[in-house]
Amino acid sequence: MRDKNRGLGRGLDSLIINTDIDLNDFDNLKNKENLPGLQMVEIGEIIPNKNQPRKTFDKDKIAELADSIKMNGIIQPIVLRKTDKGSEIVAGERRWRAAKIAGLKEVPCIYKEIDDEQNMIFAIIENMQREDLNPIEEAEGVQKLIDKFSLTQEEVAKSIGKSRPYVSNLLRILTLDDKTKEYVTNGKITVGHARVLVGMNEQKQKDYLTLICEKDLSVRELEKYVREKRAVNSGNKKKLKKNSQVLAIEAELKKTLGTKVSIDMGAKKNIVAIECYGREELERIIEILQNL
Repeated sequence: MRDKNRGLGRGLDSLIINTDIDLNDFDNLKNKENLPGLQMVEIGEIIPNKNQPRKTFDKDKIAELADSIKMNGIIQPIVLRKTDKGSEIVAGERRWRAAKIAGLKEVPCIYKEIDDEQNMIFAIIENMQREDLNPIEEAEGVQKLIDKFSLTQEEVAKSIGKSRPYVSNLLRILTLDDKTKEYVTNGKITVGHARVLVGMNEQKQKDYLTLICEKDLSVRELEKYVREKRAVNSGNKKKLKKNSQVLAIEAELKKTLGTKVSIDMGAKKNIVAIECYGREELERIIEILQNL
């Protein structure tokens, strides 16, 4: 049985060394007490992080970083860990890539002893803190943590410093069609647009993608369009008309349950719809309702 208290949520303080480093001054810096373990490592001995959540690297930004390294050296050491295959990057792959372009033969590094789980968590956290990941890469990284280490959404949320609803909403976009995910990755639509499309079939997603781009729809405009379209298809436009009291109740239920709640007032019956995705979230909502 895995240990529930194995230190998830540990920050990057033990990995990221926030000290400026100039390669020309390395001989003077390596003996300083505030930089324990700092050493120069040949670039050829370093291998990328197999758990790197980021799949795409902006070539222009890497080139800019390479130019900066040529002028000023590497500002922050690359964090490595020893593996059977060599010195694997824990944090700093962009710096490593840029250093190769800059023509450096060796780079300042610090080795840390961490396991696979910590390695993956740190890789995700570092990119998230620097806003380097697009939403799809972030979601795939979180899903990989869950699958590989049998973590719950709550545990992952604590590990990456996010709320459980944030993780739950993030994972929903992985259910989207590949074309929709490609649009999110390329920035053609936002993750907000993507969430509106969750649950739609492939053709509807494609139709809405075209509509979003042609009309430059905001998320709110898309939500309104989808609601109106569904109301027309159901033949019940009255469902669109909700007074302020009903809207207030929906908002309160959403806050209490941590998920979207819709109340449809009909002539003969009223429907309260609570959205949930996956068995874990369903059990969470049921537990909340039972305790009310």
